[in-house]
Amino acid sequence: MPHYEHVFLARPDVSAQQVDQLVETYKSIIAGGGGSVAKTEYWGLKPIAYRINKNRKAHYTLMNITAPHTALAEMERQMRLNEDVMRFLTIRVDELEEGPSAMMRREARDDRRGPRREGDRDRDRRPRGRPAERAETGAAKQADAEAGKQTKTETETDSEAAAETESETEAS
Repeated sequence: MPHYEHVFLARPDVSAQQVDQLVETYKSIIAGGGGSVAKTEYWGLKPIAYRINKNRKAHYTLMNITAPHTALAEMERQMRLNEDVMRFLTIRVDELEEGPSAMMRREARDDRRGPRREGDRDRDRRPRGRPAERAETGAAKQADAEAGKQTKTETETDSEAAAETESETEAS
């Protein structure tokens, strides 16, 4: 029989117990079709990448299934009819993964690292403020100062030229 990894997302407003009931319902559908569910993992309420039906979070659940295609097709049909299931994905695999899935291993790894320290991120080392304010602090001020010097020299040159023309008119 073929092996499948099946992940489904349930709405965030249902409880974890209701998600467990959904899993039991789908297990019974697979068993009725001649298959078996080797492992189920509840990954918890997690944020999703984009909104689905105005929801930003979902309950994630993984099921490792060994079943004929007809049983799996019936389970997916039931999921499409159920309003509590937002999305699902079934992938056929050569063999089922033993032990915890990658999502569960990642959570265990995060627990070993301990809590994050404050101010330990690169973004905390950048200067604060809006980009326009930061531009004013550095090279922009130097450019303004040099432009001011040029403006002074231009006005001095203009006043000298005016004085020369006045002296020429008086001499004539």
